[in-house]
Amino acid sequence: MSELHKFLFDGLPVRGQIVRLTDAWTEILARRRTDDAASTWPWPVAEMLGEMAAAGVLMQSNIKFNGALVMQIFGEGPVKVAVAEVQQDLSLRVTAKVVGEVLSGAHLQDLVNVNGRGRCAITLDPKDRKPGQQAYQGVVPLNATQGAGQPNLADVLEHYMRQSEQLDTKLVLAANETVAAGLLIQKLPAEGEGNIAGGKPMDPAEQMEHFNRIATLTASLTGDELLQLDVETILRRLFWQEKILRFDPQTPRFACTCSRERVAGMIRGLGQEEADSILAERGEIDVSCDFCGQHYRFDAVDAAQVFTAPGDRPPGPSTVQ
Repeated sequence: MSELHKFLFDGLPVRGQIVRLTDAWTEILARRRTDDAASTWPWPVAEMLGEMAAAGVLMQSNIKFNGALVMQIFGEGPVKVAVAEVQQDLSLRVTAKVVGEVLSGAHLQDLVNVNGRGRCAITLDPKDRKPGQQAYQGVVPLNATQGAGQPNLADVLEHYMRQSEQLDTKLVLAANETVAAGLLIQKLPAEGEGNIAGGKPMDPAEQMEHFNRIATLTASLTGDELLQLDVETILRRLFWQEKILRFDPQTPRFACTCSRERVAGMIRGLGQEEADSILAERGEIDVSCDFCGQHYRFDAVDAAQVFTAPGDRPPGPSTVQ
């Protein structure tokens, strides 16, 4: 079962989270394994999406927000856009648009940042958006990281957290065909330092010293260890000298928000003339969800009802959603 564990370092201005997506991740991959080879992600793309899914869960669970956290990576390369969406209840879904050849062993730079103009956008989309309310979005270039060499997703998101949230962060991400996992360590914001023993203020230099020490321990964790070891073993191996305060685990899960009603709304947005044109050419309108692979088919009768006012629709099986 997929699990998210949150914890605090007792007496220190540092918090942490570790996520292991197991059944949620394998279900996502299984939905892409169809007879249509074009719908199956090349492994470098799937690996990137697994890391995005783990990172999205870690970031969503850190905020008090009624809505979706949407992570998008886009740029120039065979992957035009990759998306991970995590709801407040930690239900998640991911997808990617692949338009070119993906070579075995390709990394983030090869997939979306070929010409150095790739971007990572984090959007907080309110569930009940008020009139005129805009979603919050922060964007960072994929090249704007502090590390040497080609950036990976963890580098990019660490930079995003420092720039957009002013939070020093250390992040380790990894994914294989059965697990997508992540470990996140953050220095607490000023208003969150109340966990420090005795409530006494700590000198900023001392705070950074503690964070840097724990971040160094975190960085020693390899991707293979993150994927293969259980949560208890990882925490004990890395932080055996620290006193950790644990919270009850949470259970991320795969879920898609697509529905026949939403697809009907999309068809309505095309207009009746365009819908009739598709029906004349293909005999039906077949829409596949990019996230879960669910097909929604509308024949001529279904399509006619899309453009009929609800009160004017005759009763019958075709009107049942």
